[in-house]
Amino acid sequence: MGTSNVQTYHQSTSNQNTVKLRELLKTMPSFCRDYFRGIEPTTTAKTRIGYGYDIRTFFRFLLSENPSFKNAQMTDICLSDLDQLQPVDIEEYLEYLKYYTYDGQVFTNDERGIKRKFASLRSFFLYYQKRDLLRHNPTVVVDMPKLHDREIIRLDADEVSDLLELVEHGGDHLSGMKKVYYEKNKQRNIAIFTLFLGTGIRVSECVGLDIEDVDFKNNRIRIIRKGGKEEYVYFGEEVANALKSYITEERVHVKPREGHEHALFYSIQKRRISVQAIENLVNEYTSQITSFKHITPHKLRSTYGTALYQQTGDIYLVAEVLGHNDVNTTRKHYAAMDDEQKRSAADAVTLHKKR
Repeated sequence: MGTSNVQTYHQSTSNQNTVKLRELLKTMPSFCRDYFRGIEPTTTAKTRIGYGYDIRTFFRFLLSENPSFKNAQMTDICLSDLDQLQPVDIEEYLEYLKYYTYDGQVFTNDERGIKRKFASLRSFFLYYQKRDLLRHNPTVVVDMPKLHDREIIRLDADEVSDLLELVEHGGDHLSGMKKVYYEKNKQRNIAIFTLFLGTGIRVSECVGLDIEDVDFKNNRIRIIRKGGKEEYVYFGEEVANALKSYITEERVHVKPREGHEHALFYSIQKRRISVQAIENLVNEYTSQITSFKHITPHKLRSTYGTALYQQTGDIYLVAEVLGHNDVNTTRKHYAAMDDEQKRSAADAVTLHKKR
């Protein structure tokens, strides 16, 4: 299996993000280009785009809320202006992020969004401080916002069974064009849901799959992880059967658009399926299974991770399979399950003999 097709798709995506970042930087102070050039060796283009949007939000805050920048344009901001900022300015920014308006639109951030934007800003300031271009760095004085633990939303075992049943037989009672559309994409949809629930891959990794990445001899797929790392993910017989049925019964009849010949999964337009299309697909089916849980592709990933941990009890294996760089990330997500196991231990040992 060659790697050129995988690199072509991911390189294309990276190039698009690079162009987006260049356009974004034209609207920002000129000194920002040094920062983004400096972090390029250690970040992906997608990550840099995220940082760019975060830092632009900070500049918008200064222009709209800080009297020192009244009547200024974003491109007028200098490093000497940033050197005058105090910790209270950063604290006001974190407060501002909870709810603000820009160009007639309302924006909000939960505590995770605020923490991410603050982390971007801290990295930005630290870059110039290390190079002696800033004497003061108010971001290091302000504490990183604390995140409260939140319950992992996932499908229960019976919900997983109901979901797959719906994907496989949801069109049995349809008629007309709805029936035609359902049947045309049935094997693809079964393969996508089975792949998510049987491997825990990310939606971006699923979209990036090429037909050459599927290895039935070893029951594995080759994926590109976040950061561009190439890895193999192994799958069981249920996933293998779903993929084989899709490839031999459905995909073989697709005449793809030029440039999309190698994609594993296709949209109705015969192009490589998009992240948005898969998110819509997951929402369409899971909303019929549960009205209390908002299930996304990432929640299907959590469903797999939970099932794997319950079966093995091996947090390191779960971290490895899910592609977490830090096992503490995995442990944090599945700590509640550890607590359940500890609680069950309370009644596991009997002190008095039963009479």
